[in-house]
Amino acid sequence: MLDAVVISDIHLGSPNCQAKYLVHFLAEVRRGELRAKQLILNGDVFDSIDFRRLKKHHWKILSEIRKLADHMEITWINGNHDGSSEVISHLLGVRCADEIVVESGNRRLLFLHGHRFDEFISRYPFITWVADRIYNFLQRVDKSHSFAKFAKHRSKTFLRCAQKIEQDAMQYAAKLGCDAVCCGHTHLPVANTSGAVHYFNSGCWTEKPCHYLTVQDGAVTVCSYTEEVPDELLNAGELVDHPVTVSLSSVA
Repeated sequence: MLDAVVISDIHLGSPNCQAKYLVHFLAEVRRGELRAKQLILNGDVFDSIDFRRLKKHHWKILSEIRKLADHMEITWINGNHDGSSEVISHLLGVRCADEIVVESGNRRLLFLHGHRFDEFISRYPFITWVADRIYNFLQRVDKSHSFAKFAKHRSKTFLRCAQKIEQDAMQYAAKLGCDAVCCGHTHLPVANTSGAVHYFNSGCWTEKPCHYLTVQDGAVTVCSYTEEVPDELLNAGELVDHPVTVSLSSVA
């Protein structure tokens, strides 16, 4: 059994949320096909706290989280898009926190969303808003998300911000005596094990493929969820028995 499964940046309410796939993924966890002691929602569960934007499968995600809360520990870590998540977290039966430390094996793992280290969004809120709209537009016009990924990886400003978040998160984790830090926020799946403190990022559920982390005996693994599900089954909300997950990096 895994010590934890970690997902981040679901962005419920966003048209780019890969909600149909996440419903299936969470159902696999609930049925025990991906067995874990706890589920960590590492920020930005919502795109904004506006329930009018939620579609059918967005509500199904919340329903799956509520069902999972009856059988396992779930922690919702606050993200910059979540607003005041405490009221909703109580309704879902999950714990709410700004950060948590999980002991796995002989290692201390820090989990936080990472937006506290992003100075750009606080200094330039309008530019951030415009960039988000362009990014979301590129995702909508190209269902493969290739254009959006290309634009993101070609943006020197974005890459500098992502690198700074990574460095600051590792420094903060070191002060807390942690062996690794796991963030979200940047939507970039990362496994950096070059330093004394390792850095992982759980990616997001707004791009294909979607990503998540697993934790077992101190080892953190970055995985992609590439479930092949016929559109008619996704739209009908049917459960699929055999998801496909691909391990990108595993480091003890």
